[in-house]
Amino acid sequence: MAYKISIQHVQKSFRIQRNLSQLKESQRPLSALQDINLDVRQGEFMVIVGPSGCGKSTLLDLLGGLTKPSSGQILLDGKAITGPDLDRGIVFQQYALFPWKTALGNVEFGLEAKGVPRKERQEIARRFIALVGLSGFEDRYPHELSGGMKQRVAIARSLAYDPEVLLMDEPFAALDAQTRETLQSELLRIWEATKKTIIFITHGIEEAVYLGQRVAVMSSRPGRIKQVIDIPFQSRRSEEDLRSNPDFVRLRHEIWELLKDEVSRAQEQEKHKTLDSFKERSSLMRGVAGDG
Repeated sequence: MAYKISIQHVQKSFRIQRNLSQLKESQRPLSALQDINLDVRQGEFMVIVGPSGCGKSTLLDLLGGLTKPSSGQILLDGKAITGPDLDRGIVFQQYALFPWKTALGNVEFGLEAKGVPRKERQEIARRFIALVGLSGFEDRYPHELSGGMKQRVAIARSLAYDPEVLLMDEPFAALDAQTRETLQSELLRIWEATKKTIIFITHGIEEAVYLGQRVAVMSSRPGRIKQVIDIPFQSRRSEEDLRSNPDFVRLRHEIWELLKDEVSRAQEQEKHKTLDSFKERSSLMRGVAGDG
């Protein structure tokens, strides 16, 4: 089978500076991702879930071409991703809208970059604003919109220039629970209407089961794909309350069983990171005091 996206043996390391108290350039590599392998089908809704700090957002940056793997490769339609391109749309957790542009102007932005004539891009932008349920708000500026509305504009902007893949980095994390559930249902409706390939990053297990056709569970840092779970709900919206379905509850529990040890390890990593940072600052302060 030819996959839309193929992530092959991807590793990503960063170099972090240490010994700040001695003002040295001593550095050591930090492994964020290790041997990531994952294939995504055309038109699939793939969700990636993992504990905080596991490298989920780093992986999305690699998919977006915003950074490059330390080793391995990511293929889109069989060709290596080497940088950003309009074949991929990205929706971030923070809305990243231009505050000086209206909702319509923000949605037009990618179309303008593609050289679409003004009249045509306005028509396309209005169509996608309607698709995300914001007809009548075309002339509102971001400060006049709620958080949920801003995220709808961000989704419309990413869809309007017709990317082949939509990359979403915890886009609903900052929203209240009711708005988040509403936008989850709206996103499924949009996905069904557009048939886009979607890769959606989250740390929410319930969100992952509700949205994904498959859920890739990541380990704590260095992030690896621990297991991929098939989600059998094909007609999600036909059910009154999918979240109370026994199969939904079972899958949520199965993913938590895969994650709980990873969450504990991630918390330990964060604790050690905080302690190391505290020791560095203390050492720096002692050095300054000694110089004085």
